[in-house]
Amino acid sequence: MKIKEFLSRECIKLELEETEKEGHIKEMVQILIDAGKIDAGQMDTVFEKLMDRERMGSTGIGEGMAIPHVRVEKIDEIVGALGVSKEGIDFDSLDGEPVYISFLLLTPVEAKNEHLKALSEISLFLKDSYYREELRSASNMKQAYKLIKRV
Repeated sequence: MKIKEFLSRECIKLELEETEKEGHIKEMVQILIDAGKIDAGQMDTVFEKLMDRERMGSTGIGEGMAIPHVRVEKIDEIVGALGVSKEGIDFDSLDGEPVYISFLLLTPVEAKNEHLKALSEISLFLKDSYYREELRSASNMKQAYKLIKRV
């Protein structure tokens, strides 16, 4: 499974506005809604599921990265949103540092194996300091997506 299979160009936002975890997660879900990847009526349910997941333990994995993720009903395929923050997001990360790159992942409830494979691909990608730096310095969605397509 490749990231480009579940992340489309219109689901990339290079100038995230929110700097607190809850607002940030809503902003990331809104990216998927605006791109037509999930229905607007799902905002509250998806947000609550993501926040429930965060209460179990932060998905801020350190080194300026977060991978909020959850399996949800009423979606037919894996979808992702990628966001970059210039200011940083207070995310309660494992290392206590702000998050600059966030990758939101939603998968259908029944797609447990695919969910794990997608998470693995995202973490391998984000663990590479070259890709993190390239994402943070990307000037437009096209440039960022080109980077994703190379992986």
